[in-house]
Amino acid sequence: MIRRTPRTAVVLLAALVAGALAGCGATSSPRVEDGSTAASAAVGEARRPDASPRTPMDGTLLAPATGLGARPPAWLGTRELPRAQSGYGEVRPTPKVLRNRRWTRPDTVPRLPGHGFAARVVSPAPGTVIERSSWREGCPVAATDLAWIRLTFWGFDAQRHTGELLVHRTVADDIVGVFRTLYRERFPQEQVGIVRSYDPDAAPTGDGNGTGSFVCRPTTGASYFSQHAYGLAIDLNTFQNPYLKDDVVLPELASSYLRRDVVRPGMIVAAGPVIEAFALIGWEWGGAWHESVDYQHFSQNGR
Repeated sequence: MIRRTPRTAVVLLAALVAGALAGCGATSSPRVEDGSTAASAAVGEARRPDASPRTPMDGTLLAPATGLGARPPAWLGTRELPRAQSGYGEVRPTPKVLRNRRWTRPDTVPRLPGHGFAARVVSPAPGTVIERSSWREGCPVAATDLAWIRLTFWGFDAQRHTGELLVHRTVADDIVGVFRTLYRERFPQEQVGIVRSYDPDAAPTGDGNGTGSFVCRPTTGASYFSQHAYGLAIDLNTFQNPYLKDDVVLPELASSYLRRDVVRPGMIVAAGPVIEAFALIGWEWGGAWHESVDYQHFSQNGR
């Protein structure tokens, strides 16, 4: 899963301004396509069966978000959690305002023109884009093997938005196809962006969310490189689709979303369009793992 630096400035990705993208060059022409502890208590509460089961949905958007959960609280990204023995933040019950999280962050790149789904692929990614990513010397993928994708997606406000991804150049067209399907199915996302840095020592707030691909970092809980470090994995709506292993929940305030029988917009479910779209390109879902469960995660090699 993607671990975003929890500082407010990074969580909001405010530094991804349009000016940083103007005049970006590439060695090839862009392709265009349109169209019992606190942790245990929180986890246990999330796993209890619902006394009044609801009709399952597929996580897609039925209407624009309104009411509680439709706007971010003022404290988002600012309340640091104490460290647990695991080294991650202390798992706490999900605040009420986050139990049905349905807001959309500002776009990180200028809006793509037109209506409906659109995507732009530049391969290799421009140097200015690499510079504002987590890529550095020693990453297991060459910067020239990363492609920059700008694409449109549905927000929780039922509006067309534009985001960006860094992925391995060999999977760029497949990823565009997946997001085309998600757009057609109106699967909502809070923000689609490039993770600017990876800092495992940053104080956690446990409330980050977003969709992204490339992050030069190790696998969660391990010392070897994650598939994200190759641009061969994608995490979608990390808060609505958390990671779980033993008493570790990431993000740490997302325990409410371990209740997969109460489907809310933005959740990835077995009967929904997200798993189907990734299966068509041969990618596997972390929600089907056994030793850990990573509901947000899709990768080419299934890890």
